Amino acid sequence: MVGETPTPWGPVRGLDADAFTANPLLGLDALEPLVAAAAEAGAGMFCLVRTSNPGAADLQDLPAPEAPLHERLAGLVDQLSDRLAGASDLSGMGAVVGATEPRHFGRMRELMPRAIFLVPGVGAQGGKPELLGTAFSAGRAAGLVAASRGIAADPDPAAAAERLRAAVWEISTA
Repeated sequence: MVGETPTPWGPVRGLDADAFTANPLLGLDALEPLVAAAAEAGAGMFCLVRTSNPGAADLQDLPAPEAPLHERLAGLVDQLSDRLAGASDLSGMGAVVGATEPRHFGRMRELMPRAIFLVPGVGAQGGKPELLGTAFSAGRAAGLVAASRGIAADPDPAAAAERLRAAVWEISTA
């Protein structure tokens, strides 16, 4: 996102980022200014919904009166999707949905049909590319797989990145 932040020492230039990640646990009112800034900048945003770290289940899978917390967070993402709608059927309002619990992908896609999924946890955290298919059920552009440690630690990072790209392309829908 373009812009700057005023400080007592002068303005600090923005990062010129195309998207950012936000924690939705403060609620809809805390997300509102972030969505407005993303819309104004023509940027996207990803909300943490069901992360890939082992402790995610401690809170994100807790049962609530109607559904687990991660499903409620998915509902917030879908509710905001129209605000960052793009030219395609996908929205700039995305969700972080970890690869380490692929059993959630189908339900998450059902709850957030227009969201682009940022999918961390492939490789070093144990997520397997061959289990990501339902994350891409809205099409190949519906997911971004993050696997930095697994690629960076490989003796041939370029080859590792290509293997992951090929595996994800194979399981994603056209």
